[in-house]
Amino acid sequence: MLPFVHRITKYDPEHRDERGHYTGAEDTVSDHGPVEEAYLTAVAAFAEAAGIDQLEIREPQIGHLVHFGLEPPVDGYGLAGLFPAGPAGFHDGALVPIAVGLELVRSMLRDNGAWCRLEAEGAFTVHVGRDQYVYIGSDLPCETALARTRALGLFPERIGASPYDFAPDDATYVQRPADADFWALLHWTVSPDRALLLEEAFAVNASRWHRLTCDNIETVRSQLAPRSRLAVWSNLLTDVDKAVAALPDEGLVEIVQEDEDGQITSTVVDETRFEAVTSQLAGARSAGVVSMYGGEDLPLFTAVLPDSDGILRARWQTEPTPGDRDWAFLKTLRRGQVVTGTVTTIATFGVTFVDIGGFTAMINIPELSWRPFDHPSDVISVGQEVTAEVLDVDMTRERVSLSLRAVQEDPWPQMAQLIGQVVTGPVTKIVPFGVFVRIEDRKDGFEGLVHAGELDESSGGVVEVGNTLTVKIIDVDLERRRFVLSPVQALTPPADGWPGD
Repeated sequence: MLPFVHRITKYDPEHRDERGHYTGAEDTVSDHGPVEEAYLTAVAAFAEAAGIDQLEIREPQIGHLVHFGLEPPVDGYGLAGLFPAGPAGFHDGALVPIAVGLELVRSMLRDNGAWCRLEAEGAFTVHVGRDQYVYIGSDLPCETALARTRALGLFPERIGASPYDFAPDDATYVQRPADADFWALLHWTVSPDRALLLEEAFAVNASRWHRLTCDNIETVRSQLAPRSRLAVWSNLLTDVDKAVAALPDEGLVEIVQEDEDGQITSTVVDETRFEAVTSQLAGARSAGVVSMYGGEDLPLFTAVLPDSDGILRARWQTEPTPGDRDWAFLKTLRRGQVVTGTVTTIATFGVTFVDIGGFTAMINIPELSWRPFDHPSDVISVGQEVTAEVLDVDMTRERVSLSLRAVQEDPWPQMAQLIGQVVTGPVTKIVPFGVFVRIEDRKDGFEGLVHAGELDESSGGVVEVGNTLTVKIIDVDLERRRFVLSPVQALTPPADGWPGD
């Protein structure tokens, strides 16, 4: 917060009632003449006294949402001629010389339809408020500028802070940046048979629309206005009648349409204009309807462009979508982190899904247990709370892989101590190159392989699943997690079966 903040007005403080309301005869709109020029001269005097020769545009806004006073907006919102590159030059972070900054102040004094904060970070601010109130903040006292302002017939008053200082909607919200992960997600989401729409909002109430395909993502990316807010939507409907049918009975909606030349535009309308818009859409190539009410018809995901150095300096926030909340949660996860969750699904294709804080993570079959099992349901059940380790966080595909066995003690190092021991166990599986024998007296006991050649010599080749064999543990391959066995003699199953079967 700057230490020296002044409210500059044309209103004499003596003409105020006990509640601070102005009771004088001054009009609350610009005179488009000497008083307006006095305001601009005062702003220039403060900038000179503070050593400021250029200002940064912050949180620019265009249109009816920023109309403060009684004057109607004008074509071009008062920005005509100020930005050679067009309206998109009026973006957050744009640096302008003092002369252009003064013209922006003039536009705001006249309520021409554009508004922004003008700042020199940590040193100077200019805010234009309702009814010709101007707030100037500085890190210096600017005594000469104060004297100049009084001489101009204006009234500077020292205050604690500008009421138009920026304040985030949610100070705890972590804004998703349009960084490398974001663009990788777009590349992954777009496919030859699936295009997406990208809404580029370079100012409040001012957007451009782009259709994203596999071939043009990087081209579109290179042409976006700095610090734009981005929203990714599903593609428009080529069945325009179906889009029209999506219009509600009443309410505020945004109609997005593509003309025959491929130009995509949008218009915000209410029910009083639905009929006119329906007629207009008759010639559209494709169209879509988006509700303007919070929480309805959210995009797939949103982001804000960082600066070229990768730092997100734009202060505005997008409305978080479920996809954005997933991203924010994934950013809190790291490989090796231990999490708890609830098993939601045991899929038929061998993946178990676990809810961790509202996000669905997955566990592949090998990561369920160190020990052998026939089916995942032998190890876990739906509704069971489990503790697992994060193996991988894929920000592009927004996937999290977990491991249950990573938080369990690895029994294999102890198994290596069994080399040379003789054990008796059941035959669990017969394969062309030998048989597998369970070497532990438990249902999920480890198994080892007896090669077919050794088996023939010991048993005459007559071995079936369920027979028991006495074997010697010849080797334990810790890298491949395998036991190598050698038969001692063939046995028949006990009358009451093998314990654990």
